[in-house]
Amino acid sequence: MSKILVTGGAGFIGSAVISKLQKEGNDVYVIDNLSFGNREFIDVKDDHFFEEDILNRKAIFSIFEKIQPEIVIHLAAIHFIPYCNQHPYESSNININGTINILDAVKKYPAKQVFFASTAAVYPIYDEAVTETHETGPMDIYGLSKLTGEHLCNEFHLQTKIPVIVCRFFNAFGPNETNPHLIPEIQQQVNSGLRLIKLGNLTPKRDFIHTSDMANAVNVLLHKVKEGIHTYNLGRGIEYAVTEIVESFSRQIGEEIKIEVDQARVRKVERMHLLADVSKLKQLGWEPLVDIDGGIKTLVNQWQTESR
Repeated sequence: MSKILVTGGAGFIGSAVISKLQKEGNDVYVIDNLSFGNREFIDVKDDHFFEEDILNRKAIFSIFEKIQPEIVIHLAAIHFIPYCNQHPYESSNININGTINILDAVKKYPAKQVFFASTAAVYPIYDEAVTETHETGPMDIYGLSKLTGEHLCNEFHLQTKIPVIVCRFFNAFGPNETNPHLIPEIQQQVNSGLRLIKLGNLTPKRDFIHTSDMANAVNVLLHKVKEGIHTYNLGRGIEYAVTEIVESFSRQIGEEIKIEVDQARVRKVERMHLLADVSKLKQLGWEPLVDIDGGIKTLVNQWQTESR
């Protein structure tokens, strides 16, 4: 059992990660300001939950002093790209200065291991699957802020020698989504009874990975990466077009869903492919278990259960 502190733990991916860590018998603590997360997403005792902003340096240091975590998983960030583009200072401030506060707290109260959630948005446009050695080149504020976080982690490791895992998340989907990404947008329209749904760009392909597979990967990385600083892609290694996601929803509800392109939703600048090469992660013994139909089936079943 390890004492683990998760920032952003009440969020979309954080809630899945915490559930997995608890099943493994770990003592899990959470920092989350609940700006995007939800306290109800996680089953954590009140004395293990801190409703705090990672920009509050004094409060963060106080929490670290109290907990003295062995492992720190830093997920807290603003990561919805349209919001980041509309609020560049706010998102950069949280994603960069918040990360500085967390890393500085670990320097003062040393942990045995740090996990930093980065993103596939650090990569420029490629038409093939990207490996961790592909050149980076963010196209947006979010990717730039996360790449800065990676550099901060590198400096942190050089200064402290504390092991660091940098994990570049690709397109997550699953329960507890807190931002209007593609799959929850489709789900919202379908759940409302629409069978002619409005979407933007239809041809771009993305590597969608279920949050349960992501949580399993985080757990494997914590167990297998015990020294140095290492970067891993976390995707499923399969890409899907928007039309294929809609077709999956159709299969799960047993009804035809048609698409109308809404020009207001069409992005003027769009990458056609974003696909992870996850060979490096698979070498540690991890394999994704949830395919796109299986993952969307869980979302449809959850909605059907809740609507009864």
